[in-house]
Amino acid sequence: MSKRLSPQYGGGGTLADDPMRGHASQDTRFFGHPLGLSTLFFTEMWERFSYYGLRPLLVLFMTAAVTSGGFGFERGEASAIVGIYGSLVYLASLPGGWVADRLLGLRRAIFVGAALITAGHFSIGLSYFGGEGTLGKSMFFLGLLLIVCGTGLLKPNISAIVGDLYPEGGSRRDAGFSIFYMGINLGAFAGQLITGALGEKVGWHAGFTAAGVGMLFGLLWYSLRAQKTLGDIGNEPTRHPDPVVQARQERTVKAVISAIGIAIAIVFILGATKMIHLDAQAIGGYMTYVLVGTAAVYFGYIFIFGELNRDEVKRVAVIMVLFIFAAIFWSAFEQAPTSLNLFAADFTDRNIGGWEMPATWFQAINSFFVIALAPVFAALWLTLGRRNRDFSSPGKFALGLFFAGLGFLMMIFAANKVVAGGGQVLVSPWWLVGSYFFQTVGELCLSPVGLSSMTKLSPRKFVGQMMGIWFLASSVGTLIGGLVGGHVDPEKLEQMPRLFTVTTASLFIAAAVLALLSIPIRRMMREEGGAAGAH
Repeated sequence: MSKRLSPQYGGGGTLADDPMRGHASQDTRFFGHPLGLSTLFFTEMWERFSYYGLRPLLVLFMTAAVTSGGFGFERGEASAIVGIYGSLVYLASLPGGWVADRLLGLRRAIFVGAALITAGHFSIGLSYFGGEGTLGKSMFFLGLLLIVCGTGLLKPNISAIVGDLYPEGGSRRDAGFSIFYMGINLGAFAGQLITGALGEKVGWHAGFTAAGVGMLFGLLWYSLRAQKTLGDIGNEPTRHPDPVVQARQERTVKAVISAIGIAIAIVFILGATKMIHLDAQAIGGYMTYVLVGTAAVYFGYIFIFGELNRDEVKRVAVIMVLFIFAAIFWSAFEQAPTSLNLFAADFTDRNIGGWEMPATWFQAINSFFVIALAPVFAALWLTLGRRNRDFSSPGKFALGLFFAGLGFLMMIFAANKVVAGGGQVLVSPWWLVGSYFFQTVGELCLSPVGLSSMTKLSPRKFVGQMMGIWFLASSVGTLIGGLVGGHVDPEKLEQMPRLFTVTTASLFIAAAVLALLSIPIRRMMREEGGAAGAH
């Protein structure tokens, strides 16, 4: 969903190794679910409160004039920074799951991650006292870096423990994840309202600090409740039966972490002391090539050296197709904290009876629609499934792209009204509300289906890696969304309709192409249904 989960694809031991899991499966103390779900629900709720509370403030703060407490960055630079930050958050889930599996265990990874996120938010909040100079900017960007590292440790592993509460699987596990999703969206909804109001009406750093306080609540809640409600679930990492091999694996993890940490520290120090110039837009552009190239090389490697049988080759080909179109979708959808956020701030009439609504509040519309519409879509898919009229995964992806295209089509009309008025006209807020509605409908068609498809279609020995590919699609899309998001600028009005037109055309063309491809793909998946079902 918009607050996309990062399912863990690693260990923490086997079901047989953990007696608490069987006990948890009989626990019904939290609305018919294990009490441990309440611990994870509120921890994740506060983490999403902090993450989505901070995100929309970033581009507004960085582009605000120094006299208004901001950094005075160019819009393209600030938007690129937001894109790089969001992209790295998704990428960090991959090593975060690996570190938990091999070294920390799920529970300790979550605790360390929550502590790092809390420290990151407070570093950003306290950067106010460092001013707009080197110290203030260093504290700000250090905070973003800490949040990236912490989210990578917390996000995939907390989802893994939710799954471990239900060793029996089935519909009860699905219902448990539905409750967990609700916590994610409640946190995102509340975070964007509270931190947005404080950030825009009181001061940027009041909003930043509020996000940190929220994560601190989550950290304290988890610290006080985990041992009482989760027992031994996730306490230990996956251990190799050979102690020598286990020790070597732990040394490898520590060496890799140390090397990456040292490299990041060197670049950070050189950038902070201005010994090197870091151009966010150039870095983002190079990152895009690297990420797309990584995906291309990976798929090529799997096809050539993966020892796949004919059926597996077809399924991996479908995953590759879904990867491409998911990246296109997210590159549009993830313009929310950049281009659409700037449009709300600069060109939208936010006056309600003499009171100006914070621009960041528009970011909460998506969470509201997710909460309202998710049960509707769940019932719709079930009804269509019972009548044997359900759409295939590519078909649902095509629908998602089409509805997102409708959302950005509305923004073309809104942008043209602004341009016709010479940038002096404020358009109705209903343009953004309608755009977010259609984008949310598209998201509900695509995002849950994507997660399910990765696990269903992946060859058994590559399931974890294919989940990584799904995160990579989100990462690429978020990065591109940031790189193009700075084209909403009062000084360059002509860029805005062009941006929304290109985005709309890309989504509609992608939807049409995938709709045509879905026919042979569905036929192929039906032919291989028995094999796919075994996975």
